[in-house]
Amino acid sequence: MSRKVFDILASSAGVVVVVVLVIAGGLLTWGHSFVNNNVHNQLAQQQIYFPPKAAFDHPKAGTEITPSMIPSVSKFAGKQLLTGEQAKTYADDFIAVHLSEMPYGGVYSKASAASLANPKNTQLQGAVQTIFRGTTLRAMLLNAYAFSMIGTVMLWGAIASFIGAAAMALLVGLGFWHARRVEVDERMLAPKAVPAAS
Repeated sequence: MSRKVFDILASSAGVVVVVVLVIAGGLLTWGHSFVNNNVHNQLAQQQIYFPPKAAFDHPKAGTEITPSMIPSVSKFAGKQLLTGEQAKTYADDFIAVHLSEMPYGGVYSKASAASLANPKNTQLQGAVQTIFRGTTLRAMLLNAYAFSMIGTVMLWGAIASFIGAAAMALLVGLGFWHARRVEVDERMLAPKAVPAAS
């Protein structure tokens, strides 16, 4: 096969790869934007706010703010919950802490089973409702966090696609440049002429 023909074919295939990578990068960018906007809008509608800064001044076990919340929850003090990272922090470091202080460690299945076994215990009935609400909200917030992570992965995928497209475009350019410099009759892997012995 002619070296020129090979360079043109390989470079043309490279053009297809560039187009595919650019389309993939565009779709991943759109997906990232869609996920982040959706997570933000859904969380904004819930109007959940972190406790104000003053609440973190005197943390105490068994109160609204415990010492374990200072490193993570306090950095969002007073802010509205709008991002996946905030949703994870609120779910794991605020709600989960309060659930763990409830009967049966805040595990709904255990508390519900105990409540069914003792239906006249109104205090336990109320605790089951609180545990259910807390567990449900925590699950919804962790779903928001999971979707935000998918959006982040899409962003990194888009960046990788665009970098790959740029690198491939450079190689395609070099391939076409080389094809213009090669003689038409130059062959690939052609044996080199051996000088005649004198």
